[in-house]
Amino acid sequence: MGNPVTKARIIKIGGFDQVESVLVGGDYPVVVQTMWKDRLERSDLEGPSGQAIATRIEKLQNLGCGLLRFAVPDLESAEVLGELARRVSIPLVADIHFDYKIALRCLDFPIAKIRINPGNIGNLDRVKAVVSKAGEKGIPIRIGINAGSLPQDLRIQVEEKTISRSEALVQAAERELEVFENLNFHNVLLSMKASSIADTIQANRLLVSKTDVPLHLGVTEAGPLIPGIVRNAVALHTLLAEGIGSTIRVSLSDTMENEVLTGREILGAVSDSTGKGREGQGVILVSCPRCGRNSFDTHEFTERWRDTLYTLKKDVTVAVMGCPVNGPGEAKHADLGITGAGDRVLIFRHGTVVRTVSRDQADEAFRQELEKL
Repeated sequence: MGNPVTKARIIKIGGFDQVESVLVGGDYPVVVQTMWKDRLERSDLEGPSGQAIATRIEKLQNLGCGLLRFAVPDLESAEVLGELARRVSIPLVADIHFDYKIALRCLDFPIAKIRINPGNIGNLDRVKAVVSKAGEKGIPIRIGINAGSLPQDLRIQVEEKTISRSEALVQAAERELEVFENLNFHNVLLSMKASSIADTIQANRLLVSKTDVPLHLGVTEAGPLIPGIVRNAVALHTLLAEGIGSTIRVSLSDTMENEVLTGREILGAVSDSTGKGREGQGVILVSCPRCGRNSFDTHEFTERWRDTLYTLKKDVTVAVMGCPVNGPGEAKHADLGITGAGDRVLIFRHGTVVRTVSRDQADEAFRQELEKL
């Protein structure tokens, strides 16, 4: 097992115009990232659509998203993303493949970071052009290496089983890092992603002892909600618990909100399991799975209140329970809890009931108690 021998170098993302500054590496907290799920069109920034995008981005920020990535397939998309970057405070990341001119255009806007795969951008002169302009602008570049797009010679070696896929990922990463180092560009992050949990873990373990470049972690093509959460949680928790990783993205065939919340929960679980506590991690939401004793729909209540609870900037535990067995009894550790009791609803703090209300009063009573935290 490889272990970090030095802390990752500190990289500043954003921090210009109205864009927030995010620092990664060193002792800075791991940052959660997600990726916009749709192609961004110019019409999306106009009228009600523009307001809807701004509102959703603000929601993602409130849920804990620190970086937001967009696919930029052509020059028109670069123009649209550049316009959006002027309107929002969250650092935006441009994800670019194949055409280096798209990267050059993105660098004309307050876009906070560029993600490229140098292997498909073109020859060295094109990479130099992107690196040179990024250096002038002070914008970091993430080198993205994917198991599905390895250089041909490494792909052949993997097929012939002369090297493992994780070793191929590391070799591909080292080649690209060498190019950037030779160009005297050090404002760089790196990711090595695979759909395999084992390959993802092993590749990052191998590389981290060889470089201080901040690593972005993720399992690519992880799948729909449940399998995707499991695969990401296993891979990312393993690496983060070893001190590996500066930013994460939980790739899911699901909503951006669920990607962010999963990433946030993984970070909280790492803090718990490594004995660091949950300070600074925000709300811990616990709820019972529900059974035949329930007199309160915990599923529906939890879903309705989820986003509100996760946007609270407080380190508290909130419990949603279905019957008096679980709450306030088994949930007496909670700073605030709610549970069913026959045709009534109990609201409690640290095991002590503070309110007893009817079901139709539950939401308002819960809101009032929540505001007291």
